[in-house]
Amino acid sequence: MEKDNAVRPLNVVDERPAKHVNGWVMLFVIIGMIVCAIAMFALGIAFGVDEGNPAFIALTPVGLLIFVAAIIMSAGFKLLQPNEAFVLTLFGKYYGTLKTDGFYWTNPFCSAVNPARAVAGVSRKLSLKAMTLNNDKQKVNDEDGNPIEISVVVIWRITNTARAVFNVENYMSYISTQCDAAIRQVARQYPYDVSSNGDENSLRGSAQEIAAILREELQQRVDIAGIEIIEARISHLAYAPEIAAAMLQRQQASAIIAARQKIVEGAVSMVQMALNKLSEEKIVELDDERKAQMVSNLLVVLCGNRDAQPVVGTGSIY
Repeated sequence: MEKDNAVRPLNVVDERPAKHVNGWVMLFVIIGMIVCAIAMFALGIAFGVDEGNPAFIALTPVGLLIFVAAIIMSAGFKLLQPNEAFVLTLFGKYYGTLKTDGFYWTNPFCSAVNPARAVAGVSRKLSLKAMTLNNDKQKVNDEDGNPIEISVVVIWRITNTARAVFNVENYMSYISTQCDAAIRQVARQYPYDVSSNGDENSLRGSAQEIAAILREELQQRVDIAGIEIIEARISHLAYAPEIAAAMLQRQQASAIIAARQKIVEGAVSMVQMALNKLSEEKIVELDDERKAQMVSNLLVVLCGNRDAQPVVGTGSIY
């Protein structure tokens, strides 16, 4: 019973080169076969019918067979541009891969396979170029449970054609799905913004670190498909609309508090400097009560939101 419920391991198919011949050599061979077949067919008709020679009569079907064979063999030509590949199968079995650009001839009964052809409308060739995946925005929760909208841009390429074709149903759909899963996994591990102590990574404040973690997470998921992740970066990051206004107010409040702290620090240093100057220059002698009143007045002036309205006192301060 345990054996029936056990997960069967995936039959991983690895890439191997396909047997091939130089296409130009086979082109001349096939052209020679066609010329020979036409000559034999013509000789068989000319001399076999007129003279009744059995040897010439036999040339006609032989020439016809050679011509048919040449036509069938011509289906084996393959032309590859740089960074393209053919994944070939022969009667349902993996035959090999052609990856080097050039003109080749292979078994004419081999067929090229590309599972993304039916979905994306691409050709039977696999592109080995660097490609870009820009996933749609999705709503996830960060480490603090806040709903956020996030999307990433992934630059990837195929490095193992056999795995891309045979190990997954459709490598384009597979990487898109795994990209969504990787985003959710990474977003749950980090907060949107840095915490108050500022000693941890955040999605907004640690772009380089999060990009490296996201790339590593995604690479582990797509190794089975023979795909290499060149780069993965967050392209859009924002709070979900339902909490965006509240979070904006919180950010504004944090900014106001930080600004007030700077103002108070500056005001205290200016008051201290004023008292020291008055004492050093012996301009006026103030007792503790008058110093406290002066400090209070200066702080009100320096920390206030509006310009102070001066009041001139003509009497004695004592």
